[in-house]
Amino acid sequence: MMLCHNCKKNPATVHLTDLLKGEKREKHLCEECAGKEGVIVKSNVSINEVLSSFLMSQPAIQELAKLKCPQCGMTFVEFRSQGLLGCPNDYDVFGEALEAIVERAQNGHTRHVGKTPESPLKIDPDLQERRRLQRELREAIESEDYERAARLRDRLTELDVP
Repeated sequence: MMLCHNCKKNPATVHLTDLLKGEKREKHLCEECAGKEGVIVKSNVSINEVLSSFLMSQPAIQELAKLKCPQCGMTFVEFRSQGLLGCPNDYDVFGEALEAIVERAQNGHTRHVGKTPESPLKIDPDLQERRRLQRELREAIESEDYERAARLRDRLTELDVP
């Protein structure tokens, strides 16, 4: 257990790291000493609260936080936390911010472009021919065209021979 750097009595529960001119400085303090140095210690804080408070400190985010739909009353902050819009008017109210979200989700596109395979699917021509012959063989047997079925069977056998 690490002791507080200041009082050297209590266990250190607050760990601070500063970078000054490329030099890393660490301080390990107890809650009491951290409070004396002006560090506010809040226990049981979720990561969402920490991220929200950080984001809300950014000027652009503060502007978005002020946006509110006049029809349904939804704020942009509510939309971000729920992931759902309140009414069709929200698309106009939150337009610019939504465009940035859509661009990020759609790899730079502002309209839904769907998904495409990374590489085109390549079908083995021999396998394709085999399947076509098997389908025709089934059809010939169902229609009781046994002469044609025998020819198709023989062609299938030829494909098996290396």
